[in-house]
Amino acid sequence: MAQTQRLSARLAGGRSNITKAAGETSPTCLPRGCGPAGMWAVGDHRRLPGDAEPQPHSRPRHPGARTMLPLLLLLLPAAHGIARLGPRPALTQEQLEGLTTASTFVLEQPRCVFGEYGNAVIWLVVALDKDASAFNSSSAVPGTPETAFQSFPDPVRAYMTLNATLSSYPCPKPPGDITVLRVGSETSCAQDTTRPTCNGPLPGPGPYRVKFLALEGAVPVADTEWSMPIMLRTAKSPSSIPTTSGGHNAGMIAIATIISILFAILLAGLVAMLVFWGSDSCGGSSSFSKPESVTVRRYNTHHVYDQPAARL
Repeated sequence: MAQTQRLSARLAGGRSNITKAAGETSPTCLPRGCGPAGMWAVGDHRRLPGDAEPQPHSRPRHPGARTMLPLLLLLLPAAHGIARLGPRPALTQEQLEGLTTASTFVLEQPRCVFGEYGNAVIWLVVALDKDASAFNSSSAVPGTPETAFQSFPDPVRAYMTLNATLSSYPCPKPPGDITVLRVGSETSCAQDTTRPTCNGPLPGPGPYRVKFLALEGAVPVADTEWSMPIMLRTAKSPSSIPTTSGGHNAGMIAIATIISILFAILLAGLVAMLVFWGSDSCGGSSSFSKPESVTVRRYNTHHVYDQPAARL
């Protein structure tokens, strides 16, 4: 017992010296008293034999914990991920004129692709080939300045257009139904900023990439892969058009021109001859000469005369 008291006094003396060295003016008493075993330096959590186990305590809540909660709730739908569906969009295989023009191209409709999302609205996303990888489907919002056609391709890198419900793409395809989408066919809204989802003419030859994105409300739920690059046609300037076709020189073109002129002269002469013959034949058949008048002369013989009635 005495040995235990001496050990306690020695430990208390050592702690008192540590406290003084740290600048403490007076010892801090624990709730159980200010005895040799009760004097501790501030922050000293060592236990003596017989002390009770320390009670666990919780850390103070971070001041920004409450502000982070709404953000986490907003990001919760995106945490589930967007379903990636196939096949990827492609130009139609129908035999159509103008499959690609200087400002439009024709896609196959996404039939039998989004069948599991009956309440979704399906959008077409159009981007330049070099900017397609920067588009984030999880944060895409149609009808906003960030996805408006009128600002494409700078500063808007991808715009959203041709929204349709799943009923517009029935599966399987009904017989005789049109199954194509022409991208860039609307010209009336190309400069109308009140219609950010305009399907306006494409501003250049590309190449472009497209994908379909399905949204339920404002939440993206599924999309497709990007299409292969699509190039549009470019108009040639008159100076770039060759004046001679392959294999034909200027001499042959001159000979063909002379022959054409001679043929035209010969044809004109033939027509004139036919007209002359026609007028001549019509004139001969339609003109009637007046018949000459026939005069009948009275002829009396000189030896025959009328006898007077009396001589008879």
